[in-house]
Amino acid sequence: MQEIVPLIMSGGDPAPVDTIVNWKRVPWLELQQTASLELEQRPSPRLLTTHFQYNMMPPSFFEVKPKVIYVTRNPKDVFTSSFHHHEAASFLVDPGPQTQFLHKFLDGKVLFGSWFDHVKSWLNAADEEHIMHISYEQMIMDLKDSVGNMAQFLQKPLDHEAIEKIADRCLFKNMKKNNMSNLSTVPRELMDQTKSEFLRKGIVGDWKNQLTPADAAYFDAVYKDKMKDVKHTFAWD
Repeated sequence: MQEIVPLIMSGGDPAPVDTIVNWKRVPWLELQQTASLELEQRPSPRLLTTHFQYNMMPPSFFEVKPKVIYVTRNPKDVFTSSFHHHEAASFLVDPGPQTQFLHKFLDGKVLFGSWFDHVKSWLNAADEEHIMHISYEQMIMDLKDSVGNMAQFLQKPLDHEAIEKIADRCLFKNMKKNNMSNLSTVPRELMDQTKSEFLRKGIVGDWKNQLTPADAAYFDAVYKDKMKDVKHTFAWD
């Protein structure tokens, strides 16, 4: 999203993603360093990203009602990605053994809490007309269609050529080469990418290479219980 949305807003001009690191291009709402970026001086529309649940958003969010693109992903792949990210990031706790971390993840005892609570909070958001739901799987399946739909939602119409250009730039293999996006400029003491790359594989279903049969079965049982009242159909269902 930190790659796609700036390209949509620039009409396909690659300058924003070629020259500005992603945490300044689309700053994280929850990071302390964001306060130093003087966001109020940026021209509207301003782009922000967050890991917050819906009910954690600041009061101004509910007054202004900005457009939100909310990305879901198969929680088994979220777990897999998170496990490797914790290995590389020194500012996160050591994940420990996989099964132990999996129980923490499913119990919501991880950064930003429960995946289940997070997804349900945004699915049940009051301002649903301002929120576009899209899955990582949808983008992998058809990135051009996804870019076109996002551009339409953001009221930034693009021609076919611009959509093609943006989709190509945002293919995982191409984004991984972008030093403004792959966190290669982050000091090793903060992000040791010799342990795990920030942009690692970018595939759907890598959890099958990660979870043991016992872990997968436990995950399925918790998922079935936690999501039993959710009517939404996900790409991985």
